[in-house]
Amino acid sequence: MPITQQRLISLEIEQLKVLKDVNISFVDHPLTAILGPNGSGKSTVLHALACAFEPNTDQGEGYKFSSFFLPSTDALWEGSKMTLTHSYRDGQVVHNNSTRIYSKASDRWTPRYANRPKRDLIYIGIDKCVPMIESENRQVRINYQTTQITEAIVIAILEKASYVLDRHYTAFNRHNAQGKEFIGVGLEGVQYSALSMSAGEQKVFYVLEKVFKAPNYSLILLDELDLLLHEKSLKRLVIVINERARAKNLQVVFSTHRESLVDFEGEVNIRHLFTGPQKTYCFEQTKPDAIARLTGTQPKPIEIFVEDEFASAIVRVILGRLKANKWVSVGKFGAAINSFSMAGGLLLRGENCQNVCFVLDGDLYRSEEDIEAQVNRVVTGHGDNIDEIRHAAKALILSFDLPEGQQPERYFHASLCQQPATENEAHNEIIEAAQEVGVVANDHHYLSEILTRLGLDDRVGLSRIAEIFSNSANWENFVRPLVDWLEPRVEVLREAEGGA
Repeated sequence: MPITQQRLISLEIEQLKVLKDVNISFVDHPLTAILGPNGSGKSTVLHALACAFEPNTDQGEGYKFSSFFLPSTDALWEGSKMTLTHSYRDGQVVHNNSTRIYSKASDRWTPRYANRPKRDLIYIGIDKCVPMIESENRQVRINYQTTQITEAIVIAILEKASYVLDRHYTAFNRHNAQGKEFIGVGLEGVQYSALSMSAGEQKVFYVLEKVFKAPNYSLILLDELDLLLHEKSLKRLVIVINERARAKNLQVVFSTHRESLVDFEGEVNIRHLFTGPQKTYCFEQTKPDAIARLTGTQPKPIEIFVEDEFASAIVRVILGRLKANKWVSVGKFGAAINSFSMAGGLLLRGENCQNVCFVLDGDLYRSEEDIEAQVNRVVTGHGDNIDEIRHAAKALILSFDLPEGQQPERYFHASLCQQPATENEAHNEIIEAAQEVGVVANDHHYLSEILTRLGLDDRVGLSRIAEIFSNSANWENFVRPLVDWLEPRVEVLREAEGGA
């Protein structure tokens, strides 16, 4: 019986090109976006995955490591090693969290290609972005025969392309010129071929055709999905691919430079790569602030990083009361687990982090043992220097004092509901909206439900909620760990400024 229900779970890379000691997870959502600065290893992840599978049917593509990691005088790829974790069904037997190790110790990669896991795979590289007219070397008239495709799946592709590109396409054609096949379209009564299509337009049709015709459970790899696409078209394309992936049990992994795609964090796995001198870090559901800090410079004397926009609003209230905004930058790192990677990354680069802290919401990694385990996961190796870095990294991690067993947003919502009416009508409106919110589908939706009811912009609305929360009986205890860390540092800067 054929192999079915394939799922990619993770790829752990010990060494491959610039990637070192990194584990990338692909769970939660069908789509995974790989972000990162140039040279961080985004394409290498796709190339590694492309070489990891043997086609399951005649519709899958087969690649060897030499397709992407061609041996040369300067690179023989010896010492490369990675571990794939995946699940699949073989007849009646389900294999969960099965692992396969790939390595190159001498002159060849192992395992043999015939022993790789079976899964249909489609790889779309940046070469597919080249307009057909630029790759055509003939300079004489090209005559071709046209056949209009009327298959149901092609009609669906036309509809989705019209949505992505915001144009009303009416036909999808197949052209043949002396044995060479290429596509064409009809647009508002005008027929034209790929020879006349824009690069972005050609790319959208090519990607959609591959995605819509892929067999169930296929793995689709898209290098630089954003290349040549307008922001609106890119986001619409992601929506369409996501819908198709869920309908056909596909997994899609794509690299991109567009940090605006973090807007899809609830529907797409966001994986942000940063390669330091000793290891590569993979941030999950991270924010651009985190990577900007690792690749840039310290913007202000004191830096505070938090999980999300509401935590940032809370910090701004604290800074306002201390009159310390001018000395403190506030950034976001996204998922709580990213704080440990950021702390370790900065310290391993040799940066002075005396005035840097990472503040957790308080629902995860509450104990010293939890924090130590995560720091040890990030800062690997042995020696006095490594031990010092681990100790310093633990000191960078703070946490709001959230009562045990509470979820942050549920706690904030309850605090709002307990607030009495004030002289501030804008605040009263929020308190009343909070009291109207009953059961929500997810604890993370308590605050967003309030903002939706009132039609408030996220940043403005969350700032107001933070101000209301700051007047509650729960405020002082909740923010105390950060205030205790912050006050002496602000005082040092205030005294230095006064004596200047």
